[in-house]
Amino acid sequence: MQNAIQPVGNSVLSVSSLNKRVRDCLESAFPPTWVSGEISNLTYAASGHVYFSLKDSNAQVRCVMWRSKAQILGWRLENGQKIEARVLISFYEPRGEFQLNVEAIRRAGQGDLFERFLQLKARLENEGIFAVDRKKPLPGFPRRLAIVTSPQAAALRDVLSTLHRRAPHICITLFPTPVQGEGASAKIAEAISQAANGDCDAIILCRGGGSIEDLWAFNEESVARAIHASPIPVVSGVGHETDFTIADFAADLRAPTPTAAAELASPDRDALLDRLTQLENHLGRRMDRTLSDHLQRLDGLAARLTHPAERIQQRRREADTLGSRLQHALRRQTEHCAVRLQGLGLRHGSARPQPKKLAENIGHLEYRLTRQTQWAISQHLGKLNTLTNSLSQLDPNAVLSRGYTLATGPDGRVIRDAARLNPGDLLKLRFASGSAEAAVNKVVASPEAD
Repeated sequence: MQNAIQPVGNSVLSVSSLNKRVRDCLESAFPPTWVSGEISNLTYAASGHVYFSLKDSNAQVRCVMWRSKAQILGWRLENGQKIEARVLISFYEPRGEFQLNVEAIRRAGQGDLFERFLQLKARLENEGIFAVDRKKPLPGFPRRLAIVTSPQAAALRDVLSTLHRRAPHICITLFPTPVQGEGASAKIAEAISQAANGDCDAIILCRGGGSIEDLWAFNEESVARAIHASPIPVVSGVGHETDFTIADFAADLRAPTPTAAAELASPDRDALLDRLTQLENHLGRRMDRTLSDHLQRLDGLAARLTHPAERIQQRRREADTLGSRLQHALRRQTEHCAVRLQGLGLRHGSARPQPKKLAENIGHLEYRLTRQTQWAISQHLGKLNTLTNSLSQLDPNAVLSRGYTLATGPDGRVIRDAARLNPGDLLKLRFASGSAEAAVNKVVASPEAD
């Protein structure tokens, strides 16, 4: 046993450690590379991972494509397919199996086209052709749409049917062009330029699904630059949902199918009508609420209005209050003057008798008192005259002075209704100047209202 070969580093490795070292050596020694072969033993796991073998006439190798890579593949793998896979050479430690981790797959024979696609995509992306900030928003309410496609394309019928169903009011202008074959890309670019220079609000670029060769006209640089130069938004609906072209990246909006492109470019008429109905109902509620608020405000203002008779009574009460205040002021002023006069008398009695000077002071004070009293009386008389004039406007005698007569019955009450009188009753008539007595010969009552 002492002569047995010892492991490297004189240590015993576990199986897991050995497998990990093998994996690290493989992954570091071999960079990612492309491998071609035929698919066999294909399995789509519930987790989303894809397991298969890649074989040729002499050998095969196990492959795994993780779910994150399989989801963006765009087409479904099948046994017997010839493919080219970009792989990372690895080692599955739990079972000790050599395997390839697949990062990308393309159909065999399409490698050159795919490489051209990737190179053009990278170059245009570096130029900013695909920049998000230059994408133009679609019009909310387009009136005219341009469709760039072949008149014989089945996708055109789908687009027209969708537009007729969703927005029959939109005018459609078709710019016919071949969508595959030699020279198709130049004609597609020319049709896009013609549509962009017209009076349309947006462009729908559409075509049905097909192989990468069938869709290659939409992967040409001229088409991408025509889309980029368009002053109006372009919606790309080329191929199926899993098909991606350079035109999709250059367009302002990419739709998974031609039908979806028509839906994105056109508003739903039924949804617009529902929105208009909602706005109409909202506007009606706002108008009703505003009208109710103004009616309530009008009722409040009407409640604050004062009847003329009540206003006259209010002014009369104010006149009475001012008269009482005037009388009180005159009485207080007189009492104040009397107190001052009494004080002066006391001072005069206690002071040394100076008859002449005292007589002069008394005369002067009497003169000031008279002037002050006259001034105060004139001020209050002016206010009193003003109030008297205001009251005279409400005096019944003022009415009599304009030619009216006040009639009182035998009981001394004012006659307001002729129906209270009987022939032969004696009336007392009061005029603005003097009075008289009269006897009733005939009573004419006013007709009753219906």
